[in-house]
Amino acid sequence: MRGLTVSGALAATLFLAGCATNEFTAKDAGFSSAQSKSDVLSKETVWVQSRAEAERVETRVQALLAQPKTVDAEVAVQIALLNNKGLQAAYADLGDAGADVWQSTLLVNPTVAVGLTGIGTPGLEAYRTIEGTLAVNVLALATRDRTIKIAKVRFDQAQLNAALKTLELAANTRRAWVNAIAASETVAQLNQAQVAADAASELAKKLGESGAMTKGSQAREHAFYAELSGQTAQARLAQRLAKEELTRLMGLWGDDVAYKLPNRLPSLPKKLITDDVIEAQAIANRIDLQVAKLELEANAKSYGLTEATRFVTDLEIVSGFETEREKEDGKVKKDTSYSKELEFVIPIFDSGKARMRKAEVAYMRAANQLAEKAVNVRSESRSAYEAYRSSYDIARHYRNSLVPLRAKIEQESLLTYNGMITNTFELLTDSRDKINAVQLSINAKRDFWLAAANLTAAVYGGGAGSAPAEASSAAPSGNPGGH
Repeated sequence: MRGLTVSGALAATLFLAGCATNEFTAKDAGFSSAQSKSDVLSKETVWVQSRAEAERVETRVQALLAQPKTVDAEVAVQIALLNNKGLQAAYADLGDAGADVWQSTLLVNPTVAVGLTGIGTPGLEAYRTIEGTLAVNVLALATRDRTIKIAKVRFDQAQLNAALKTLELAANTRRAWVNAIAASETVAQLNQAQVAADAASELAKKLGESGAMTKGSQAREHAFYAELSGQTAQARLAQRLAKEELTRLMGLWGDDVAYKLPNRLPSLPKKLITDDVIEAQAIANRIDLQVAKLELEANAKSYGLTEATRFVTDLEIVSGFETEREKEDGKVKKDTSYSKELEFVIPIFDSGKARMRKAEVAYMRAANQLAEKAVNVRSESRSAYEAYRSSYDIARHYRNSLVPLRAKIEQESLLTYNGMITNTFELLTDSRDKINAVQLSINAKRDFWLAAANLTAAVYGGGAGSAPAEASSAAPSGNPGGH
């Protein structure tokens, strides 16, 4: 019976070890770490895993939307972080990684086999022979610590990826907000330009009827009005689409899509970020770079595990017993025997060299990807700051130089027009030029705020935004009439 007692003790030990709990059993394991990595946003994030949490988030979102003021950039980002379902799906990946670590801390379940023969044999009670075996995977036990370490590295990666998804959503929401406000400003400016074009077109018609204006000049004014009408329609469509993109990122639908946005973008800041530490900050803070470092570490640990199991890929200890019952002289005699076996695979055909090669290549791939990422992070931070600084200078130039000059020209034209010095079409042309200058200023300011969002993403992570649109693309044509 000693063999059976040892096997039973081993089974009990494995069972108790397998039932042990650890830090990874919590439903929100690792989420606090992911939150701390995205603290740069200074926003509330939550991993919704119950009806009560979902209701609390819904109440918070409705409170943000119910504020009497319009939805500014910070409010939009906060709503997106609370309400975007794609972000919640990304947090579920963190739960998967936590469960993987939890699973790796559990010992492999032993395999028990029981067999009966001779059931219902005449003269015996129920069976003639009973056999039982207990198999334990020794290799899994021997490599358990390394497996746990690999799973923990993957879990650390999952925490960083969750933070990265949070930063990406915040950056995309901020960009969408900037585009939506700029589109609204563009529509407002084009509406003003259309008023001037309508007046010029009507005046040209009346002058043409009186014979004071040629048909060619009339056609130019009518063509300008028609072109501007088409541009205004396109701008209104762009406005609706830009707001719809922001709505998607905030996860809103139904009556909630009726939220109001500000009429104009914020003014340019008085003080800019300096470039002295931008590159160093990006190297220290970029979360995707930290993910690449952990990928290299995970591959290194996997390489070590592959090397440790190169020759032996399956090793089990099998402990069993066999009890036979026989009837002799009217008495039932029992005879029990015990056995222990060691089962393993002989590496005759597969020596493990192919697996070692794959592990080595995976490690080298991760090393090169990390080196490339480090170079790219430095370059992206420099490019992002260059766009940030140059966009500010351009926007300030339009605000401080071009727009005031065009306003002054329009004002002087109005004075000379009242003095019967400037004709009507010169006045209209100067008004159009001023509207064009204001539109260029709006586009430049939009490009600056997009560059500011991209700079934050370049330093902390969150993905680079698209290249700024051409400043003149949405502006009405300057002087089609040739006056």
